[in-house]
Amino acid sequence: MSLQLNYSGNGSSEREDAGGTDETGEHDFALIKAGVLGLIFVLATCGNLCLLHALWRKRKMNTRTQLFLLHLCFADLVVAFFQVLPQFCMEITHRFRGSDFVCRSVKYLQVVGMFASTYMIVAMTIDRYHAVCKPMVSFLKGSFKRYVAIGAAWLVSLAFSTPQLFIFSLQELEDNLYDCWATFIEPWGSKIYISWITLSVFVLPVIILLYCQIKICTGIYFNMKRKALQASTSVRRTGTKGVSSAMLKTVKMTFVIIMVYSICWSPFFVVQLWSAWSPSTAPTNGKFDFICVPACHFTTLLGAQVSRSHRYLEATGI
Repeated sequence: MSLQLNYSGNGSSEREDAGGTDETGEHDFALIKAGVLGLIFVLATCGNLCLLHALWRKRKMNTRTQLFLLHLCFADLVVAFFQVLPQFCMEITHRFRGSDFVCRSVKYLQVVGMFASTYMIVAMTIDRYHAVCKPMVSFLKGSFKRYVAIGAAWLVSLAFSTPQLFIFSLQELEDNLYDCWATFIEPWGSKIYISWITLSVFVLPVIILLYCQIKICTGIYFNMKRKALQASTSVRRTGTKGVSSAMLKTVKMTFVIIMVYSICWSPFFVVQLWSAWSPSTAPTNGKFDFICVPACHFTTLLGAQVSRSHRYLEATGI
């Protein structure tokens, strides 16, 4: 994983593991991690492709949620192919196998996937917030704003990932032994960098997601309460129930994505911050590394429930 940094500062390096201790236990655990990563890659790829197929079949509906889910699938496939798959290969080969260009490109795309996956969820949740809490604004400017939000999510992801191109490079650890290594000019560089990644990928997005979800829930609650008071006939009650049901489907899906997102990412950033700020006590020997590939889990769960996706796309046009 790209943030599990093997770094050097001021010319010095933490390369005790360059030669490596080829203990049987560590080798066996590496095989277990490789198996888990391989399974995650297959599930993530198949899950996202299945969801893409569902979206393609319903493409004529062209709902706003479909558009966000489409780009969320693309972002998660970037994670699967450039984060999970390279990590799987490294568990098999024990070293990075490739040129300096490949090293920098893979590390760059690893973080692009993290940012894009995160910010696409944020953009989708903000769009849900506008659709529920500010329906007239969403109706009048929705299509244009959605494309702007999606484009901004990709552009910000590409820009924020740029430091990876300069931090990582192919370096010679020993005679004829090369690895894709991170280098910081100052020893505290890795602490600042990982803290910034944590803030921009996890902390701030979670705050935004929670705020929007709370506003959405309260907006729907008061809207349903107001319509219930205004309803005077059974026909009107039935119509109100239908609208509320469609809205609730959207809220439930968004809420599940946010919850799974938070649960999957929390262990990752706990380990990364722990490793950066207290390396002497951190689990950096690989025993917990395999929990650091969470970004594509939540869409895998969605893809595994394609039938629900079909029903959702049929039931909601918002």
